[in-house]
Amino acid sequence: MHKIRRICVYCGSSAGADPAFLAAARDLGRIFAENDIGLVYGGGDLGLMGAVAHSVLSAGGHVTGIIPHFLQKRENMLESVQELLVVDDMHERKRLMFEKADAFVALPGGIGTLEELVEQLTWVQLQRHDKPVLIADIAGFWAPLLSLLGHMRELGFIRPNLEARYLVRDRVEDILPALCEAVAERKTPHLALRPEF
Repeated sequence: MHKIRRICVYCGSSAGADPAFLAAARDLGRIFAENDIGLVYGGGDLGLMGAVAHSVLSAGGHVTGIIPHFLQKRENMLESVQELLVVDDMHERKRLMFEKADAFVALPGGIGTLEELVEQLTWVQLQRHDKPVLIADIAGFWAPLLSLLGHMRELGFIRPNLEARYLVRDRVEDILPALCEAVAERKTPHLALRPEF
């Protein structure tokens, strides 16, 4: 059975206005480390990105950071991680994040976080992979997106035979159990397909 070894976390390079976001990032990092789950993330030391990475490291866990060279200074690249990959562009960053992760979590974030999440949902919908994708709806942050996805279903733009499958949890402590359960219940063999960039 496929086991979750590393989880990719998409999140903001800002801490956001609600202290619950920063607390969630720190708690998630600690939970990963305590359960021997490696973190794959965008390589920065700012905002929620930095918080989740530092939390994993502080608890003795493993962190893989992947950052394009043009963001090294802007996102204050975190050099203390065990594996740091500096890449040429955003496409290579996203490809490596996909390849190195067994599941994906979207914490609160901005346009970049939204883009990364929606891309994963698209790949799942197109059956390019079957890795679980979880939306961490901390303090209701993702509620507008979840409403929009429901609106798309109602109007026939997300059809039952092409569902955008994802998990939603609003408590950090429920994230890892939900992902592990999704992997355990997978009825088809693990798809090792690689999305086309």
